[in-house]
Amino acid sequence: MGEKVAAGRFDLSDRQRYRDKLRQCLTGLERLLAEKRFDRPRNLMGLEIELNLAGADGMPKMLNGQVLERIASRDFQTELAMFNLEVNIPPHRLGGRVFDRLAEELRTSLAYADRKAGEVDAGIVMIGILPTLDRDDLVSSNLSDVDRYTLLNDQIVAARGEEFTLDIDGVEHLSCTSKSIAPEAACTSVQLHLQVTPARFSDVWNAAQAVAAAQIAVGANSPFLFGRELWRESRPPLFQQSTDTRPPELQAQGVRPRTWFGERWVTSAYDLFEENLRYYPALLPICDDEDPLKVLDQGGTPSLAELVLHNGTIYRWNRPVYGIADGVPHLRVENRVLPAGPTVIDVIANAAFFYGVVRALAEESRPVWTRLPFEAAAANFDAACKDGIDARFTWPRRGRYSGTTQVDAVSLIRDELLPLAEAGLDAWGVEPADRDLYLGVIEERCRRRVNGASWQAATFHKALDAGLSRDDALAATTRRYRELMHKGDPVHTWPVGPPEPVSPD
Repeated sequence: MGEKVAAGRFDLSDRQRYRDKLRQCLTGLERLLAEKRFDRPRNLMGLEIELNLAGADGMPKMLNGQVLERIASRDFQTELAMFNLEVNIPPHRLGGRVFDRLAEELRTSLAYADRKAGEVDAGIVMIGILPTLDRDDLVSSNLSDVDRYTLLNDQIVAARGEEFTLDIDGVEHLSCTSKSIAPEAACTSVQLHLQVTPARFSDVWNAAQAVAAAQIAVGANSPFLFGRELWRESRPPLFQQSTDTRPPELQAQGVRPRTWFGERWVTSAYDLFEENLRYYPALLPICDDEDPLKVLDQGGTPSLAELVLHNGTIYRWNRPVYGIADGVPHLRVENRVLPAGPTVIDVIANAAFFYGVVRALAEESRPVWTRLPFEAAAANFDAACKDGIDARFTWPRRGRYSGTTQVDAVSLIRDELLPLAEAGLDAWGVEPADRDLYLGVIEERCRRRVNGASWQAATFHKALDAGLSRDDALAATTRRYRELMHKGDPVHTWPVGPPEPVSPD
């Protein structure tokens, strides 16, 4: 959805024309795949992080326009709401000391952005859901002043035809409604990109789907929404419900949500793009002038603009991406599972774990997805979102045994996935010092059973026990989080509790 979109109204012919163009694009993609026109492997990865703006009191600040003006860098962009920003790190080649370089670039970028935000009495907070957000913050008037967000909101609201229902039953229960998609803006995430060849795409995507639950278990960082303690990673249910174009009747018919885990392992990238056309009506039927098949006939590279735009309105947790660099098309897997934060070292540790374990799983002789039902992978994902680091998963038995067994997330990650991640990073050519530092962070989180979500919850309850009201406890938790986030030590080392002596008003 990063493309500039001109706001406007659509008439009846627009959708039919767009559907025709989508089919042409899909045929163009099929031809590109058959003609082996895609970029050769270059081991490229990329990173995007969505951020929050908050004041010294921990409350959200609706100031992204002013902050971006001061940052004045193309690496930073608007996001859905006025308290959001996004930072994009240019692509890097996986190997060597890539993770240390990424960490240094991120620290520099975030420190600069925080200084600039400070000029308008705001600061950067890298967290899955800002605990101090209130329902009144997440309304359409606080959407960023950008045409594409207004248009997207209008089209999703029109498709649904009624208010959105948010209903999440976790530690506590949240039930409310919204007149817009603004609650989606509460979800701030890390997106990890991996460029892959068409021949490797399905193995990498399937591997990413299989380990999504483990990523959430070890990286959960979103336990609060609207003053309620919900799931350890509340972003996925919130994102699904706040973008759900289906009224209850369509849900009952089994119509798929636009935010979803999926329903099957795939055999090629084409499967996912084709599914997106078959299942999902267009939200933004904006047609490009390009004739993709004519461009192909002339030996050129089509932009497949309609396919790319449509793909950007379907929120898979592992999304297929078609892109062009230097005139050559390529495919990427975009991993959208992880929340932002808590610190730069935590973000890079999560990335190292993902890139390592996906490489190793994709190259196994008996891939995990041939031994794990897709429904079990989806159930694991839900369990990880609900229970975080205390989740239990269904997983294939080790060795020559067949079938699946129940295993707790920590044991699976420490005993099976971390050794795979180590082997995967070795295969990428990552320096052992980088590999050991960042995978060591994941191991310590498992050993101490601590992640961002567990720290937030423990600190909040300590503040409550000290006599603070719920709102004050959430604000104190947010202030302490921001302080420790900028200090930069990994979350498993953070002391629990608010910083200042707390006393009831």
